Amino acid sequence: MGTVQIKRLLTAYTPSVLLVLVLLAGWEAGVRYGRVPAFILPAPSAVWNAVIAQRELLFGLHLPATLEEILLGFALSVSCGTLLGTGMHLLPALAKAVYPLLIVSQTIPLIALSPVFIMWFGYTLGGKVAVVFLTAFFPVVVGTYDGLFKSGGQYRELLLTLGASRWQLLLKTQIPLALPAYFSGLKLSVVYCVIGATIGEWLGGSRGLGYYSRRMAGNLHSAELFAAVGLLSVLGILLFLCVSAAEIIILKKRGLRR
Repeated sequence: MGTVQIKRLLTAYTPSVLLVLVLLAGWEAGVRYGRVPAFILPAPSAVWNAVIAQRELLFGLHLPATLEEILLGFALSVSCGTLLGTGMHLLPALAKAVYPLLIVSQTIPLIALSPVFIMWFGYTLGGKVAVVFLTAFFPVVVGTYDGLFKSGGQYRELLLTLGASRWQLLLKTQIPLALPAYFSGLKLSVVYCVIGATIGEWLGGSRGLGYYSRRMAGNLHSAELFAAVGLLSVLGILLFLCVSAAEIIILKKRGLRR
């Protein structure tokens, strides 16, 4: 990473970092001098101490379990969502049949469907991956389908005139030009995976940050609860940044860097 890129990142994210630091300082001062009960709102220093004290349990058991569910659910969502979105683009009849059902599926609260998946698959890894898949599948399908649908229109007639086949049109223009929309769907999906994994662990199980946070909430251990929530937030940010980095690399190689 060059000096120019580092300066650009600092310029872009310094205000956000400063705002977070100010909020944390205000939170710490409010708890320390406002006499807020610790079981209602722990100070950031107490949350940090809880992370240190529980580091073996959090990083050795619960975080790896949650990460495994997220990665498996995300991989399943990406593979199935990409195939379905591409199929909907290639087969308009399939899009007309499936797309309305996908929209309807998003109107049903996830928390209402999650117990059904747990009932079908049990309190196993498969049940939690199914909940993650249910959460993260839709953005990938929509990103793939909309990206392909809106890409390459300006080149379509020219390439068809030059004798290009439908597959050549898809591979040479539509897929490359659909990548920005596709990666937007992936970035939403990977964040939703964290939400899905947490919901699956809240419903049942014996491992994971969601399970740990539910147990700490039941025992009124607010510092440990906030520690788990903080780790889930950091995990979501890191996964989002990983997908963003892949997007930058791939788009730059294809000359589509925005």
